[in-house]
Amino acid sequence: MSDAEIIGRLTINSSHSVDIPQTEAWHAEISILKQVLTGLTGQILLEFDIPRMGRRIDAVMIVGAFLFVIEFKVGAEFFDRAAIEQVWDYALDLKNFHAASHEAPIVPMLVATEARLAPFDDASQAPDGVYRPICSTPQKLREVIDELRSKNSGVPIDSQAWMASPYHPTPTIIEAAKVLYANHSVDAITRHDAGAVNLRVTSRRVEDLIDSARRDQRKLILFVTGVPGAGKTLVGLNVATRRREEASPTHAVFLSGNAPLVAVLRAALTRDANDRRRKSGQKRPSSPEANPVKAFIQNVHHFRDAALRDTQLPPFEHVAIFDEAQRAWNLAKTADFMKKRKSQPNFSDSEPAFLIRYMDRHADWAVIVCLVGGGQEIHTGEAGIREWIVAAKNLFPHWEMFISPKLTDSEYATGNTLELVKDYSHTHFEGDLHLAVSMRSFRAESLSSFVKAVLDREINDARALLDGLRGRYPIRITRNLESAKLWIRNSARGSERFGMLASSKAMRLKPYAVDVRSEVDPVHWFLDDRDDTRSSYYLEDCATEFQVQGLELDWTIVNWDADLRCAEIDWTYHDFRGKRWQAVRSGERQAYLKNAYRVLLTRARQGMVIFVPPGDRDDATRPSVYYDETFAYLEQIGIEVL
Repeated sequence: MSDAEIIGRLTINSSHSVDIPQTEAWHAEISILKQVLTGLTGQILLEFDIPRMGRRIDAVMIVGAFLFVIEFKVGAEFFDRAAIEQVWDYALDLKNFHAASHEAPIVPMLVATEARLAPFDDASQAPDGVYRPICSTPQKLREVIDELRSKNSGVPIDSQAWMASPYHPTPTIIEAAKVLYANHSVDAITRHDAGAVNLRVTSRRVEDLIDSARRDQRKLILFVTGVPGAGKTLVGLNVATRRREEASPTHAVFLSGNAPLVAVLRAALTRDANDRRRKSGQKRPSSPEANPVKAFIQNVHHFRDAALRDTQLPPFEHVAIFDEAQRAWNLAKTADFMKKRKSQPNFSDSEPAFLIRYMDRHADWAVIVCLVGGGQEIHTGEAGIREWIVAAKNLFPHWEMFISPKLTDSEYATGNTLELVKDYSHTHFEGDLHLAVSMRSFRAESLSSFVKAVLDREINDARALLDGLRGRYPIRITRNLESAKLWIRNSARGSERFGMLASSKAMRLKPYAVDVRSEVDPVHWFLDDRDDTRSSYYLEDCATEFQVQGLELDWTIVNWDADLRCAEIDWTYHDFRGKRWQAVRSGERQAYLKNAYRVLLTRARQGMVIFVPPGDRDDATRPSVYYDETFAYLEQIGIEVL
């Protein structure tokens, strides 16, 4: 087949615009590949699409038992780090998310077409079969391929079965938000196993209820529950993006009281949208106010303030999606805030009651979607989901509630709330509104259950669950922070993001240069590259539960201080005041502290190391006894010591 015929087929089948630089690059790549492929038996796929983010691999070669993932940099004289990470990411995507690639050896290769020399490459293979990226000149490419094939043999890959195999991605919430905002559906970016099916079923059920509310002129509150990382936020973003057009009769807004999550998602979507505009030759918005992302994702407190400015008009949106609804403020905190910050004394509504009242201004119909995490309340004044249910029942009896039966679980802190509404005629129990499988860790869906067992001191359950994680999701413990940093840097590949975490009450980690009082900008920490000292990659700034709740990394160091200590049969809870630790007696504050560690221990998608300090006998605030029992407990569970 001639070069022109190949380029013609690539152009016809491209989902992206094809310009002159692209066709010139294809000419160069095809010329190189024709020389390389002479005498080889196998299959080659050009511009192989990676569905998760609309990315494309220049070439995938199936030769014998090997998959060669090739990225060309036409005109490049050097092999830069970003390009090496790019091809490594492609190989990892195939390994993790493409069913027929799970067992195959995968070799990522970067070809700089104008390079004279390539750096020496070890061609080392990781336990999962993915090689370190190999840099090559065009002239050396065939030689490298032949050398690898000569040293390793295996069962040849069935190319037809490989091409027909499904691709089941599990994106981060940032990646997912980008894809959804670019008008893709949740179906395109999730796995197709039982957990992902549940995700799609839940999304569709929420949309069906929204449509029925508009059609039948009803007012509904939907409670979507789920384990950490199950995809509650993803469900909300999916519904919101599909209904974000202001002209839509079911126009929706995505609201969150989680300021770091709002800031990171807004920044990520804005950066991505600006990149798309730049590539298509469009100009970016002339002012921040012209950015449509700001209207799409809003801080719930700004939404509330709009209701205060005009006490009669309903909100523009008929559908309001509240992320982390369990963190809405109770009456005491809301009243105190309104008195001190808004000059409104004697305020009589909790935040849930006030927000329902605001949506109730619609005369015809309205829908509130509450996304509820279990064990996620981490701050004083957070009401839990009970406040929403009580407010709806007592103050707005014409609103119907659709509730997951799982809302009875102790993690959701509902107490006897469901007993109050089970005979209430406007309550409907919906099993489809619960997400039971974590989607955060594609390697370990049972991670959240393991963390729950650890924190609940269910040691036998924790051991059993840890056994199921072995070989798929590495967890380590250590008394040496530098060892933890070395391990996590060596574990991460490509652009996999890693970072340090600690409880906001972890006040005695300063001797290890971990200061939770140091201000962390979540936008830079989560989005910036390795060359930015503000990014998580530098392992200098430590994020707390407040900066990371609702977000995720690939690998984490969880620093465990003396605020939560292991005792004989339970935990003891502590707060550092002045120059000493003080015991926390309040059950509510104890729950917040335990939930902080629940958040920290469920942030990593691929693996984590827990650093428990050794203590210091010369420091009365850090004696080893504060830490040793915690380390011994984690070791007793069976976590490997680093």
